[in-house]
Amino acid sequence: MTAKTAKDRLIDDLKAEGFTAVGVTRADAIPEARDRLHAFLAGGLHGTMAWMAETEARRGDPLVLWPAAKSVVMVAMNYGPEDDPLEALTRRDRVTISAYARNRDYHDIVKGKLKQAAGRFAVKTGADVKVFVDTAPVMEKPLGEAAGIGWQGKHTNLVSRDLGSWFFLGAIFTDMDLPADERESDHCGSCRNCLDICPTDAFPAPYRLDARRCISYLTIEHAGPIPVEFRKPMGNRIYGCDDCLAVCPWNKFAAVASEAKLKAREDLKSPAIIELLGLDDTAFRAKFSGSPIKRIGRDRFIRNVLIAAGNSGDETVAGAVEAHLRDPDATVRGAAVWALGELTDENRFAAAREAHRKQETAETVIGEWDRMSG
Repeated sequence: MTAKTAKDRLIDDLKAEGFTAVGVTRADAIPEARDRLHAFLAGGLHGTMAWMAETEARRGDPLVLWPAAKSVVMVAMNYGPEDDPLEALTRRDRVTISAYARNRDYHDIVKGKLKQAAGRFAVKTGADVKVFVDTAPVMEKPLGEAAGIGWQGKHTNLVSRDLGSWFFLGAIFTDMDLPADERESDHCGSCRNCLDICPTDAFPAPYRLDARRCISYLTIEHAGPIPVEFRKPMGNRIYGCDDCLAVCPWNKFAAVASEAKLKAREDLKSPAIIELLGLDDTAFRAKFSGSPIKRIGRDRFIRNVLIAAGNSGDETVAGAVEAHLRDPDATVRGAAVWALGELTDENRFAAAREAHRKQETAETVIGEWDRMSG
């Protein structure tokens, strides 16, 4: 079987598995990625994601990750939402969950399908393969650009002229030398919608992201209290943020997710704050079983919901917020203090402070009481 025939059959197989775009590049096609990654890490823009620095060498060069690799097959799977994610931001009594996280964990879905096709390719060709879906030190976006799937836009995400921005990426590394596709060029032009809409100014310059200011990072990767300056801008976003994707003009070509397990669950489209504040650890695990949200844990999740509660202006949730002043987790208690201060009058807040502060031992929570008390 020729390399071209092997490639063509693999592409057909991957599209039959539900992948909406497939491209091939050489394993040595992104030499510039190493220096860009180093500059990102040296500037501390990765925040507390220490694993990025720990895997810098492998992440920056596919051939360090697997020296035998000759080709990288990049795939995209569409997850376009049915609704406008920006509309949900106006419903302050409810929360907003990033479109990609409203059903099953995409890692499992994409990797499962990718492994099936890669396995069949290996059997037919005798080639060795390795499959990666966002769980190994692979720079999928530069590889996706090199493979012609899209280009890294000013928001640093991959954009496609055919798919817009709503798609997941996966990779098959192989030691078989497959014909490479043409690299995609940048089509952002003068547009800066994604930069201007960011509520936390997380883009110090086009094509440059400061993760420490990104709501996706703050709600998912960041442990401990949310920095005060970002609490109001978070609004009702409790898991991720879609703003910079949602305003991209290229999304006029995007389609709604075709994979059923990537379509939004009704109960996760825009759930009520009061409902989520009532979740204990058992209920949280049950509700988000199989969901990417489960990995942040109940405490971090409730911290995020409490920030949304404080931004809601809805005094009817104050009782549920106040109940979290007795939460076992100090970060949750601190978020409850902030939210209560935003929702209630001085007398109710002072009474709560008197009742709970004298029992408090965590310095961060005491600091919240003092700051909110003026």
